[in-house]
Amino acid sequence: MSNLMFCLNATMPIFLTMMLGYAFRKWHIMDGSFVDKMNSFVFKVALPVLVFQDLATVDFFEAWDWKFVVFCFLATLISITAVTLLSFLLKDKSLQGEFIQASYRSSAAIFGIAFIQNIYGEAGMGPLMIVASVPLYNIMAVVVLTVMRPERGRVNGALIRKTLHGIITNPIIVGILTGVVWSVLKLPMPVILEKTVKNVAVLATPLGLMAMGASIEFKGAFENMRPVILVVLLKLVILAGVFLPIAVTLGFRTEKLIAILVMLGSATTVSSYVMARNMGHKGVLTSSVVMLTTLLSAFTLTGWLYLLKVQGLV
Repeated sequence: MSNLMFCLNATMPIFLTMMLGYAFRKWHIMDGSFVDKMNSFVFKVALPVLVFQDLATVDFFEAWDWKFVVFCFLATLISITAVTLLSFLLKDKSLQGEFIQASYRSSAAIFGIAFIQNIYGEAGMGPLMIVASVPLYNIMAVVVLTVMRPERGRVNGALIRKTLHGIITNPIIVGILTGVVWSVLKLPMPVILEKTVKNVAVLATPLGLMAMGASIEFKGAFENMRPVILVVLLKLVILAGVFLPIAVTLGFRTEKLIAILVMLGSATTVSSYVMARNMGHKGVLTSSVVMLTTLLSAFTLTGWLYLLKVQGLV
């Protein structure tokens, strides 16, 4: 019973915060425009500042773990490669880009840090997991959605330049790079700056989770159900089922294992829908996956956490 309560205490506050966002939307406290702006604020400001804070305020050389970073990077790369190959089996090739992105792109930054903080009281190895996986998430999302857009024409120089610009100016990548540079150079963090950064960073988790909940749309969720169900299984069960045993065998425990679990088995990020729509995709498959994985991850993550807890691994 104590193991179950540990798991519920870790997962349910996050799930309930998301459901508050859904309730606020239904009660017209939040409307679509407000939710879009809140998502934009979290993605462009609060989340990059949170990542910067977590990286800039630690001794990067002391915290760095090559084994952990390489594992996270390779697990992400292999996952992307596997789902890309699997996407060629789809009858409707216009869904390939959305299928690939929704299958591997987790809410690693918002959901991951919230999950780890809820268990251990601090971000722990979350920032290193973000360094290893999130830039690759975003870079490959831009590439996949560009190359596999429904109206596939010639990939010209202008499109390549636009793609590279999107990668370089991605707010989360900017936050990561700034935090790493700040830490490596051991730049000072004056009290005034530290408190200001903290005040902005603390908004990322609650606002991000509520925005995720408020973005849930049941309309259209049952279109293209076969690929949707496959993506949900890949996102919440299959990838975690493949890589978690490998992680345990390699000796990862406690917060490292939790960070890997979130990287592999958390809900598909809401920003994947925004990116898919902005890059010429219909977005129906992505929105369905975001909605279902957001709802079901409360149960699947609790299950994964319970299994790890009873084995004495976290």
